[in-house]
Amino acid sequence: MKKIVLLLCVACIGLVAWAQKIKPFKVLALYENGGHHVEYSKHAKVWLNQLAAKKRFAINYIQNTDKIDSAFLANYQLFIQLDYAPYAWKPKAAAAFEQYINEGRGGWIGFHHATLLGEFDGYPMWNWFSQFMGGIRWKDYIETFAKGTVNVEDKQHPVMKGVPQSFIIQQEEWYTYDKSPGPNVHVLASVDEATYQPKQTKVTMGDHPIVWTNEHYKARNVYIFMGHSPNLFNNPAYTRLFSNAIFWAAER
Repeated sequence: MKKIVLLLCVACIGLVAWAQKIKPFKVLALYENGGHHVEYSKHAKVWLNQLAAKKRFAINYIQNTDKIDSAFLANYQLFIQLDYAPYAWKPKAAAAFEQYINEGRGGWIGFHHATLLGEFDGYPMWNWFSQFMGGIRWKDYIETFAKGTVNVEDKQHPVMKGVPQSFIIQQEEWYTYDKSPGPNVHVLASVDEATYQPKQTKVTMGDHPIVWTNEHYKARNVYIFMGHSPNLFNNPAYTRLFSNAIFWAAER
């Protein structure tokens, strides 16, 4: 009996020590509250809130960049850009974000619209953000959507821990760019355009990275292209990728 009690005490001490290693942190999520991506954002919020409650981090949401400045961002260890494009930002917010990334003041995860780089709605392209994303400019997308197979390129990276070597995304717009970001970033995963269903002959790139990190910046950063369909949160490979990215990027 004493042996069992001793073992239980050792196990409890181990759990307490493990819990102490997980430091609570704060996350800021910027998301679009309109357009045809709004359902993705709604599902993302539900999933993020559940993960935050389970894993002991706090998360706040904003729908525009009005509040963002250096003092505001100093409250957060991680900035998540949920389907929010890199244009129409307030100048003060853009400058604060550049400082946040350049100086490694926190981590960043961007999804989908974060590579909508070019001249849109009368706004010029944010050149710094284009370089941050590998020097790319948005070119085209599959308007009618397509299913595709994602292949992991760097299985050893912490963001890919527990993610299958290949997995299927059932519905995505699959952006193309004026060039592959590959030479300027560390590619973690790509989409195999030959697996598109329905088959595509025009909206393709050949070399097509869709998950990457830019190691030329002090901030830990991950771009994950997939971020259109709310059904992504029913895909275990996607939610594992998302979760991994949060805890890796938030760590300093």
